[in-house]
Amino acid sequence: MSSPSIVSLRWGEMKVEGSDTLYKDCKVWPGGKRTWDWRETGTRHRPGVQPADVDEIVNKGIQTLVIGRGMETALQVPEETLAFIRSKGIHALVLQTEKAVAQYNKLVKEGVAVGGIFHSTC
Repeated sequence: MSSPSIVSLRWGEMKVEGSDTLYKDCKVWPGGKRTWDWRETGTRHRPGVQPADVDEIVNKGIQTLVIGRGMETALQVPEETLAFIRSKGIHALVLQTEKAVAQYNKLVKEGVAVGGIFHSTC
């Protein structure tokens, strides 16, 4: 099962392959996708992405997790979260969201078991 590609991205809006939903923030993994609702875990730009935000994705059989920090890289990714990802044997790539989406889509095309978590505004 492959991960869905991100078919479009602009400020505040992402479209994922196989869905008519327009996402502000989203999570994607092999065979799945959903809205990333920051209210579920109390996420804010600082301290940023929490282990609870990525827990669902790292348990989907991925090798690599791509994290999009926003268009202006305002979203932080603390060391605690990166350590959690590494503890699962998963490689993390943390990039500005446009670069993150490009890298994620490249990995999807290469057939890598990849997941992503993307913030599409600041």
